[in-house]
Amino acid sequence: MVGVRHFQYSRLKELSNHHEGAFHAFVDFDQKSMKDGAISAKDKELIAVASAHTTGCPYCIDVHTKGAKQQGATKEEVAEAIFVATALKAGSAIAHSVNALNAYDE
Repeated sequence: MVGVRHFQYSRLKELSNHHEGAFHAFVDFDQKSMKDGAISAKDKELIAVASAHTTGCPYCIDVHTKGAKQQGATKEEVAEAIFVATALKAGSAIAHSVNALNAYDE
């Protein structure tokens, strides 16, 4: 995985060369948004871990799980954040199941 991750990060650098201003603006926004504010940096990382699991982004899962650990989150806190995301994702599937029933009945 390390070799693959290195390749992907080197491709990000390549991408940044194609539109440097937008890329650096995003990186700046990303770094600022994850710092302590009204919500602690640790809680932001836990939110990001949960969000990454609902979007299915493996790179975000990796980055934000490591970020949560660096901010002092325990493995139990990370697991709980994932379970909250799982409950929300499952809840949305149940809520949208009504659409399938409506479509079937039409």
